[in-house]
Formats: sequence, structure tokens, C-alpha cells
Amino acid sequence: MAANLKELYVSTVAPSLMKKFGYKSVMQIPKLDKVVINVGAGEAKENSKVIDAIMNDLALITGQKPVVCRAKKSVANFKVREGMPIGVKVTLRGEKMYEFLDRLFNVAFPRVRDFRGINGNSFDGRGNYSTGIKEQLIFPEIEYDKIDKVRGMDINIITTANTDEEAKELLELMGAPFAK
Repeated sequence: MAANLKELYVSTVAPSLMKKFGYKSVMQIPKLDKVVINVGAGEAKENSKVIDAIMNDLALITGQKPVVCRAKKSVANFKVREGMPIGVKVTLRGEKMYEFLDRLFNVAFPRVRDFRGINGNSFDGRGNYSTGIKEQLIFPEIEYDKIDKVRGMDINIITTANTDEEAKELLELMGAPFAK
């Protein structure tokens, strides 16, 4: 499955981008660099088992062990002290990245209720795309009976593109379901 997306890039996406944007070298063609999945856990300050549950879910979804993110500063208003676990993240590269994106575009997004496509304006100005998911249940690896709480996550797709237009074209050709 993952090889399909990578083969698609080499056979179709790269030549198409080269022709459309008139690159002189194949090294100028934008490509996917990494995918970062982040889950913030505000309720972790009361219950330490929350982080373990999120880590298990993310490990199932991505096939890679997540890293715990800790607070850099103490903030009294949020009842957070420096060093407290406040989230979990995973950085995917290579084959796992292509496999995750393939499942995200072709399996998970179509399972979202009333899905009309992802927002085409969520680029950061430097060719990176960010989107959010309201519940982890859209991934087939997560069993409904085994979760303790429905949680969302942020998905950031980092590309080597210089502009948003190039990045959007790259993701479109890779199969990203942008809203029309």
C-alpha cells in the first residue's frame, strides 16, 4: 500500500510538477519531507493514565512509538508546572509516512461523517499543510469499545515546496481530498 503512493510520486506526480512549474532540475521538484501527528492532552494534569491511552492509540494508528511532550514553562492559570506531560507526538518519515498518508486520504477521511473534503487554505505560506481531526475513531485500527475518550489530533504535512501553490499541487496529485 505504501509503495503505491511512493511509486505514484515517481511515475506521475514528479513529472507533472516538473512540467507545470518548469523546474530545470529534478532536485527542485517538491516532495514530502515528514508528517507530524500531535495530540494535546490537557486532562493529563489530573489523570496520568491519559498519556498512556493516547500513546497506545497513536502507536496503533502510525505503527511507531510516540514521544511524550512536556511543558516548557509553568503556567499558574492553566495549573501546569514545568516538566508535566501535556501531549504526545509522532514524526513519520519514509515508508511509514507514505503508508500513513495513503490510509489517511483513502480510508480515514472518507469515514468522517458529512465529509466534503479538507480545507485547501490551511497552508502556512512556506509549503506546509496542517489539518485537524476531531476523533481518532476514523482510523480502522482503533476499536470503538477499547477507547476511554474520543480525542482529536493535529496532522502537519511538511514538504520541500517553496510556495503554497506548489505544495497544494503536490498533495492534490498524491490524492489529498481537497474540498472543491
